[in-house]
Amino acid sequence: MRILIADDDPVTSHRLKVLAEGWGYEVVLTSDGPSTVRALDEASAPRLVLLDWVMPGMAGLQICQMLRQRDDGKGIYVIMLTARHAHEDMVAGFDAGVDDYLVKPFDADELRGRLKAGARIVELMASIKTLKGMLPICGYCKSIRDDSNYWHQLESYVSEHSDAEFSHGICPDCLTKARLEVG
Repeated sequence: MRILIADDDPVTSHRLKVLAEGWGYEVVLTSDGPSTVRALDEASAPRLVLLDWVMPGMAGLQICQMLRQRDDGKGIYVIMLTARHAHEDMVAGFDAGVDDYLVKPFDADELRGRLKAGARIVELMASIKTLKGMLPICGYCKSIRDDSNYWHQLESYVSEHSDAEFSHGICPDCLTKARLEVG
């Protein structure tokens, strides 16, 4: 799994990189707010992020708030790794959308455990497919119109956009109607 480490301190960044690579993560490093935002804007951006609070250009807290305001930021797991240890800082971090909070100096074993937990959550989020919003459906044939104005059978559309599977049967009303039509 790829991980983004955003920290402006070169010694801390190096230590985090060595530890994370030793635990099997592929590491992307950034050292300031703007480069962190650019890395998170890439199509192949890591979904697991270790984020320092205090960085040049843009603070980690603002980066997290920006992520949570975007639809695509919901699949990113953010661990705030900071020297800010006051209770109100931790609360502000969680209010900004941080998923986990770890104070420097950190314990490597604790960090490893939190990264493993974050990775599990990222993998679970990636495996969940949900249908949200309004589905334009034909009142006659029950086909669904997609965003490109193409019509699809209900079953194929739902199967493609979720993990639902279908079994078929006949409801009592349709069974009665079918019997009447047959004679």
